[in-house]
Amino acid sequence: MGAGDLIGSLLASLGGSQDGGGVSLYEFKCEIPPAEAGAIDELLLNHGDGRWSVVEDVIVQQAWVIGVFEDEAESWHAWEALKGLGVNVKGSPALRPLADQDWRDSYKAHFKAWKFGRLHWVPIWQRDQFAVPAGDAVLWLDPGLAFGTGNHETTRLCVERLVGLAPRLARDARIVDAGCGSGILALSAVLLGFTSVIGFDNDPEAVRVSRENAALNGLQPGPDFFVADLVSGLRERQADLLMANIQSDVLIRFQRELIAAVAPRGTLVLSGILAHEQADVLQAFRAAAPGWAIEGRVLGEWSDVMLSRPAALS
Repeated sequence: MGAGDLIGSLLASLGGSQDGGGVSLYEFKCEIPPAEAGAIDELLLNHGDGRWSVVEDVIVQQAWVIGVFEDEAESWHAWEALKGLGVNVKGSPALRPLADQDWRDSYKAHFKAWKFGRLHWVPIWQRDQFAVPAGDAVLWLDPGLAFGTGNHETTRLCVERLVGLAPRLARDARIVDAGCGSGILALSAVLLGFTSVIGFDNDPEAVRVSRENAALNGLQPGPDFFVADLVSGLRERQADLLMANIQSDVLIRFQRELIAAVAPRGTLVLSGILAHEQADVLQAFRAAAPGWAIEGRVLGEWSDVMLSRPAALS
């Protein structure tokens, strides 16, 4: 969850709206070591206070812990509780009120343009200044107050796999983005020239944002985005490339559905896996898919696992 998610969720709980709604909020922010971002993110998840979030920018190698609160006193009380967990911080925290347009645009500071191969992922507010190199393609993104920007290692791992596999796949290869979030992976597949792309998420808001991002880029008809979980979304489906950027415990729990949805000679790319969890995921999927080639990579605190299904199993 990013800073925008926190603000949107808090406003909803207060009965406010995303146009400000007269609600006064405070942002509490402190820099943390980027190498510890994954571990701190997991610590916050276990802590159970949804007002805190870790925001990373893997482009500039910086990370922050950010909280959004209703008043100043509550902010400092929550900060003292967080320090009690042993979170390693850099420098002093900063507390500031978020008013009007200020809070709605605060997430923009953490979204930077990035690229891999001939694909670029660029915030929409840089559209007038960004020059797309000849022969390259760009995905314009406005994550708003909802979902990912693509700056996170888990998304980058998937995108790099997608770009690397693209030359070996036919243009009509069946591409599936399971747990699509803001639709970055599915939309990137369309930009690479694939014509049969779908994305689904169990959160209707994710599907709405994905469709908005498709419209923002003029990708209409673009990917088929719809609401589904891993069971209903993958039922009776065979993908040439199935990407699931979720989290390791969910991947392991639904390994049967994920494996069954991969076509012969197809590829399964799994991400959302903390580096120290990769061995468990490798072990689980190696046992569940005997005869499949399997490998993994690590990027910072995160990792991926890729499985390749053979043409036939003896």
